[in-house]
Amino acid sequence: MNFLSGNKNQNESQGTKKEGGGGLMGKVNETLGGGQAGEKKEDPLDKGVDFVQQHVMGQGPQNNEEAAEQAKDETISDSIRKGYKGATGSDFPVADK
Repeated sequence: MNFLSGNKNQNESQGTKKEGGGGLMGKVNETLGGGQAGEKKEDPLDKGVDFVQQHVMGQGPQNNEEAAEQAKDETISDSIRKGYKGATGSDFPVADK
């Protein structure tokens, strides 16, 4: 058995867990705001943050994130809104959900 191929299989199975998976942990993740249910609640700015992470930063698909990743994205979009308001004096043109 090749040592590297063993790590590849382990990483692939961990990737499945990171995407939310099913079972109890998948339900907990969705309850906390992750998974597909969390993606439906994103506003256009959050979707823009996901787009940059996926296509510019190369962080992979952003369409089924864990609750912790969703919270991080929300923090980023809140910072963008705060910076915009500080620079222009008006609210960001896209309302926060």
